[in-house]
Amino acid sequence: MLHKLQSRRGGFTLVEIMIVVAIIALLASIAVPSFLRARKRSQATASLETLRMVDSAKDQYALENSKGGDLEPGPADLLKYVKNGSKLYTELEAGTPNDTLGNPISLNTIDTPPSVATATKTALSDVTGGDEFWGTYQ
Repeated sequence: MLHKLQSRRGGFTLVEIMIVVAIIALLASIAVPSFLRARKRSQATASLETLRMVDSAKDQYALENSKGGDLEPGPADLLKYVKNGSKLYTELEAGTPNDTLGNPISLNTIDTPPSVATATKTALSDVTGGDEFWGTYQ
């Protein structure tokens, strides 16, 4: 009779497993939106950094070649001023630089900063807080 009491099977009950699954679901419902927001924010920041690199390349091109503010440099003109092998270099080589969402970046004239497409601004507007995020790169 003593033997029967000791041979009780161990394991989890259905209620215990359901509680664990509910806790995991609750944590996931909190974490996933934060992850998606962080991802969009990093895309916006990467697009802004690309705009800054293009603007810097335009300034270097204008200084080195004594070009005025009315000139709009082409992608091939800026290749020399971008790191060889970078994503931006490859895109300039192909003809059009793109932002992180794949929309084209407008190079504009030397006196006008480059800008992203309206579609990019709209897609990232919930994490950028509006035009103040983009600064001079409107």
